Amino acid sequence: MAITSANQLELLQTAEAVAREKMIDPDLVIQAMEESLARAAKSRYGSEMDIRVAIDRKTGRATFTRVRTVVEDDAVENYQAQLTVAQAKQFLDAPSVGDVIVDEVPPVELGRIAAQSAKQVILQKVREAERDRQFEEFKDRKGTIINGVVKREEYGNIIVDIGRGEAILRRTEKIGRESYRPNDRIRAYIKDVRREARGPQVFLSRTDPQFMAELFKMEVPEIYDGIIVIKAVARDPGSRAKIGVISYDSSIDPVGACVGMRGSRVQAVVNELQGEKIDIIPWNEDPATFLVNALQPAEVSKVVIDEENNRIEVVVPDGQLSLAIGRRGQNVRLASQLTGLDIDIMTEADESERRQAEFAERTKLFMEALDLDEFFAQLLVSEGFANLEEVAYVDQDELLTIEGVDDSTAAELQTRAREYLEAQNKAALDAARALGVEDSLVNFDGLTPQMLEALAKDGVKTLEDFATCADWELAGGWTTVNGERVKDEGLLEKFEMSLEEAQHLVMTARIQLGWVDPAELETEAEAEDEEADA
Repeated sequence: MAITSANQLELLQTAEAVAREKMIDPDLVIQAMEESLARAAKSRYGSEMDIRVAIDRKTGRATFTRVRTVVEDDAVENYQAQLTVAQAKQFLDAPSVGDVIVDEVPPVELGRIAAQSAKQVILQKVREAERDRQFEEFKDRKGTIINGVVKREEYGNIIVDIGRGEAILRRTEKIGRESYRPNDRIRAYIKDVRREARGPQVFLSRTDPQFMAELFKMEVPEIYDGIIVIKAVARDPGSRAKIGVISYDSSIDPVGACVGMRGSRVQAVVNELQGEKIDIIPWNEDPATFLVNALQPAEVSKVVIDEENNRIEVVVPDGQLSLAIGRRGQNVRLASQLTGLDIDIMTEADESERRQAEFAERTKLFMEALDLDEFFAQLLVSEGFANLEEVAYVDQDELLTIEGVDDSTAAELQTRAREYLEAQNKAALDAARALGVEDSLVNFDGLTPQMLEALAKDGVKTLEDFATCADWELAGGWTTVNGERVKDEGLLEKFEMSLEEAQHLVMTARIQLGWVDPAELETEAEAEDEEADA
């Protein structure tokens, strides 16, 4: 098949037809045709030649040209596509390195194989253009809700027709046991859009917490307008959910606006989520107040926050424990997700029993360590002293506020406390050395003798051993196993070491050993700060 005047316009007509069908730019199709014709021409004239094809966008005429570049005499590598300055003089008056010589060559006859190859190139380019268009269209729609039609099911995953492409709803992203048939209408949340080798992949979700937030945005105009803001969402898909909302207009009740007249707004969301029960909770900047709201309908007697460990202790009336925990721990789990805090729940009776046990334990410690009678030891505990360090190193004026304590008594209490602590430290250090702890670790700032002993019992005996530890190995942490949070006990957790302290100590050890360059750390920190500012 030759490119003659009879079929020149057919090239443009074909390009327009393909572009309309695939909804891409016609120029991309013509570029693919040019590349395919150039490849076919190379197979005719030789692959070493630089053959280029240009199709006129108005007439459809295809022009075949041979391109050669002028190079230095000793730089010629391809004699079909390169010329020396001397050789170029027969084409140009004053050639120089870098000049380009373009000669028009006769159009080629496309045999069956060449025509088939050209067709494959065009199809490949069209597919790539179609994929790029699809990715560009959906990448900016990530985080929004889309409507589609179910096409088929593959191994529990749902393939959804979303108009100009397909998306996948994985079985793990479906609510409960919901099932779909071909041609069913479906609404889902675009969770991710990725560019992959087989084309752009659009991943949908109906279990993502933000799916519920987007549904409320569609049903509640105040949320769409930004008057009401969704601050937090927690879901047990298909069963129960909690959503924290706040209003920036004092005249609008955020909970009432989300519920709607006779519950019409929230019911529309519930119906879309297969009957998922939704608790709408007023957001509060105070974590304790917000948690009390989040644990509804259970009543809360007292809240104690441990900001250092990001934990919160909640005390409820004896008859409210099961209600606060919820069926299979659902209520407290959702409240924990909503607030971002680890929650410990106990009854008033349990708390009273625990407080009495702590009181008795501290009383016994002061009686034995400071050689005090029970009454005086209880007096110290009642005044808020929890350990020997507080007695030994507190300002003496604080001891003088205790009834019956004068200067000499306060001095004696502190002397006894310090002597006891020194004896304990010496015993712990001797035990650590007996276990093989080396001076490099003993002389490392930040570790007490008791910590050294605990480390030695676990095989950490040198500064190098300590530097290889992970921060969570020292301070403890949590691991999720099969959807359940499992506690990892840290070697130094009983000494109330925080994760930040552990990170600092480990990094300091690595710097002292020369494993880490402090300058690099500063550069990384500055880069992180710049990213955060951006």
